[in-house]
Amino acid sequence: MFDIFKKLEGLRPAAPTGPVEAIVAGLGNPGREYENTRHNAGFLVLDQIAGSCGVRLDRLKYKSLCADAVLGGRRVLLMKPQTFMNLSGQSVTEAMNFFHIPPERVLLVFDDISLDVGRMRIRLKGSDGGHNGVKNIIYLSGSDRFPRVKIGVGHKPEGWDLANWVLSRFSGDEQKLLDAVAKNAGDAVELILSGQPDKAMNRFNS
Repeated sequence: MFDIFKKLEGLRPAAPTGPVEAIVAGLGNPGREYENTRHNAGFLVLDQIAGSCGVRLDRLKYKSLCADAVLGGRRVLLMKPQTFMNLSGQSVTEAMNFFHIPPERVLLVFDDISLDVGRMRIRLKGSDGGHNGVKNIIYLSGSDRFPRVKIGVGHKPEGWDLANWVLSRFSGDEQKLLDAVAKNAGDAVELILSGQPDKAMNRFNS
C-alpha cells in the first residue's frame, strides 16, 4: 500500500521553489451563473494553463483563487480574482505588492469583443481598451505597462445590450474554437514569460 502512495506522489508535479517572479491573472466573474460566459474567457484560459501545469486553482489568497506553477522557467502565481470583474485591480495589486512584482511581469488574460471567437491578440502594454477589469488594474497600480493576452469573444450583434452580450454563453461551435485558442494562449503565456514576447506575437497574433 505504501508503495502505491509513493508512486502517486511521484506523479504529482514538483512544488515550485524560489521566489515568485511573475503573475498570470485571468479576469472574470466568480459564481456559477457566470461560468462559461464570454466575459469569463480569462478564467477559462487560466484553467487550461493550470491543467497543463498539473496544478489546481483552489487556494484562496489575495482575493483570488491561486496556484503556484512553473512557466517559462519561472515560478509564477496563477490568479483568478474573485472580486468581480470591475474590481480586479484589488486582487492583482495586492499580489503585486506582496511579491514586489512590477507591472511588466504581470500578464493579464481577458476577453475582447473586438476579436472574433477563435482569435487572440498579444500586447505588451497599452490602454484598457474599454475593458473595466483592466481599467481597474491600471487605476489602482498607476501603470499600463502590463503584458496582456486578449481572447476574442465575438463582436456584439446589432440590437444587443453590451452587458447582456458579454454575459452570454458560447455556442457549441464557438466553444470548440475557444478551447483551441485557450491552448494557444497558454503557449503564448509561456513564451512571454521565457523572454520571447516577439515570438509569441509573431506566432499567435491574428
